Amino acid sequence: MSRTDALTTTEDRTLVWDGCLNVRDLGGLPTTDGARTAHRAVVRADNLDRLTAEGWDSLLDHGIRTVVDLRDTAEYKPLLPLPEGIELVRVPLDELAGSAWWETYGKLDGTPLAFRPYLDHCPHAAAELVGAVAGARPGGLVVHCGAGRDRTGLAALLLLALAGVEPAEIVADYLLSAPNVRPLYGMLGLPDQYRRIDAVLAEAGTTAEAALFATLDGFEPAGYLRAAGVDPADLAAVRARLLGD
Repeated sequence: MSRTDALTTTEDRTLVWDGCLNVRDLGGLPTTDGARTAHRAVVRADNLDRLTAEGWDSLLDHGIRTVVDLRDTAEYKPLLPLPEGIELVRVPLDELAGSAWWETYGKLDGTPLAFRPYLDHCPHAAAELVGAVAGARPGGLVVHCGAGRDRTGLAALLLLALAGVEPAEIVADYLLSAPNVRPLYGMLGLPDQYRRIDAVLAEAGTTAEAALFATLDGFEPAGYLRAAGVDPADLAAVRARLLGD
């Protein structure tokens, strides 16, 4: 049996926001100390640019008041203007990685094999992300990229690890994106990227699940973020948001 079988992440946390395909609330996940993450606190999503008016209404009804966009500015091409009452914060993870990171690890992009090298070499980017979440206005927060799998997957892993969520639950949450993202390629007339992703993982002799567990193995998020310059008060604020304290 897989370490991610029969976990609480198999419960339906999916949100239906018209125009998006990969949206879910990060609430209800168990932590190592017996608590659970708060509902309507942090949501992960794919490209919010595709949201219809009905989709934005659903986002607002869910209590979202801050959008943390992990894409580069050039990727921002919304169909509709940002609704009143929503604050947009940019944390461009690809840009923040820098050219040297891409030259060394770019071939791993799209797979969870990129996560640990990113954390190891780009702590400044992780610190900026956590600072954005800590400084967000009251209300719910959504973090998103293009497909809601890679940059958003890294952000979710970091935030959930900081909240003390069980590693197996973090892994299971990441794996929920695959069936949501795969149809997107056909809709956009693009080749199925999972063929390349599967090939990269196979060449490394691993799986997405195993690569994620390896990323989390020995990773101590609070110490890592303090070393990256994050104020302990900001760490506490992010934990409080995620745990509803």
